[in-house]
Amino acid sequence: MRILLIHQAFSLPNEPGGTRHYELAKRLVAMGHSVTVVTSRVNYLTGTHNSGVNSSGIDMRYAPTLSGYHRNYVRRSLVFLSFTMSSFACALRTGPVDVVVGTSPSIFQAVSAWMVAAVRRRPFILEIRDLWPEFAIDMGLLRNAALILLARFIERFLYRHANHIIVNSPEYRDYLLNRGIVDTKISVVPNGVDASMFQPRADGGDFRREYALGEKFVVMYAGALGLANDIECLLRAALRVREDEAIVFVIVGGGKEEARLRRQAQSMCLDNVCFVSAQPKERMPEVLAAADVCVATLKDIRMFRMPYPNKVFDYMAAGRPIVLAIDGAIRKVLEHAGGGLWVRPGDDNAIAEAILKLRISNQLRTKMGASARDYVERHFNRDDQAQQLAAILEDANRWTAC
Repeated sequence: MRILLIHQAFSLPNEPGGTRHYELAKRLVAMGHSVTVVTSRVNYLTGTHNSGVNSSGIDMRYAPTLSGYHRNYVRRSLVFLSFTMSSFACALRTGPVDVVVGTSPSIFQAVSAWMVAAVRRRPFILEIRDLWPEFAIDMGLLRNAALILLARFIERFLYRHANHIIVNSPEYRDYLLNRGIVDTKISVVPNGVDASMFQPRADGGDFRREYALGEKFVVMYAGALGLANDIECLLRAALRVREDEAIVFVIVGGGKEEARLRRQAQSMCLDNVCFVSAQPKERMPEVLAAADVCVATLKDIRMFRMPYPNKVFDYMAAGRPIVLAIDGAIRKVLEHAGGGLWVRPGDDNAIAEAILKLRISNQLRTKMGASARDYVERHFNRDDQAQQLAAILEDANRWTAC
């Protein structure tokens, strides 16, 4: 097949950010399919321009966009809209395709994918990675009644016109079913991980030396630093355990809130917190190897009980025990795996207590880390997911051919 993916935030391994689509695309190429990606040169985490270096046979096409993604919500919307228009024009110049995939967020680039599919008379596959506009409404970022009505119209339009819908969490399937989408139109291709990238026995020595971590007990968060991620709660937990000078919190990532969070940690006199800028995905195995415990947090909002956060699967593949302050779908994964401790979202005292519990028991950490690794290898393997995705796209292509 000739597959076209429109994805503004597509990340290569030498860039910071999630590489779900790169890892799936390179496997599709290895199966004999061709994959063209229309994306932006601006990294969504750092705002810097990427190199475009790619050795996996993926045909990368870059559409121009406005800058200033992290400036404010209005500017972010303008950046999304600019990519919608430029990606449509760029995609029409890519040559013949058999199937068009649009991924959301942002929902606007999915509109671009639908337009390309309509013009070319090809099947349109819609992938939902976050529920927009519901997340924006729950976070209080989208309040205007007219804009909410428009956003929900776009959402319903895309659901209705997609030939098939892929979601990355089973909770999203339930959401779509409640919106009247038939079950046969929905497939779950969950977030996952290429576990072969990670070596649980590694100690991250180079990373520890680079940031003078020595023999400290490293509590690590690695991911986006945005409004949703509730890093303030993690800072409060760091304040609670500050008297234990052997514990250090390492926060690795970038995003809209990074500068403010750094100032907040400084104002709280948190000398046990170390911020590290967003790292390329290819370096994450070394970064996570330096951790003794990994932490994942999200604000306690109804819609945040649905996602499968990418970072948690990386933590599991690295064989590190997890303190999880997120309820819902990902909690079920962690508890089935026996890979860590769940605490109520937003409860900094519970996070601190869970960290201290893991700190005193190397045996418990080792057991949970090994269980997490084993579970993610068996249930969230990127190779299996690529086979599943290929079957979905091949079915869509056959429907059109008939």
